[in-house]
Amino acid sequence: MANLARFDGELVIPAPVWHELRYGWLRMPDGQRKDAVGRFVQEVAGSLPVLPYDSAAARIHAELRNSRERAGLSLPFVDGQVASVAMAHGLTLVTRNIRDFAGLAGLRLVNWFGG
Repeated sequence: MANLARFDGELVIPAPVWHELRYGWLRMPDGQRKDAVGRFVQEVAGSLPVLPYDSAAARIHAELRNSRERAGLSLPFVDGQVASVAMAHGLTLVTRNIRDFAGLAGLRLVNWFGG
């Protein structure tokens, strides 16, 4: 949360991430954890601008998928969408999932969560 405050006004969410956050929350069983996650999704994530997966991102995504496939590697579809939105806007992607994004040429990554 400290980094959220530190970069206040500079953070955005790619549309595919917004989908994953809301879908994950909606699927959770009712209870305190779902309530807490729901508050985060609505209050924190919901307050950030959402960047669309547009034609520029789709072009980059196609190039990323092609490059990975030619190298004999896979790229989860949604991860490719997220990376391409960040790249289309010249942004750094903040993620815990460094492994799936590593090696994508031109993508800047940072892990605020350790590990």
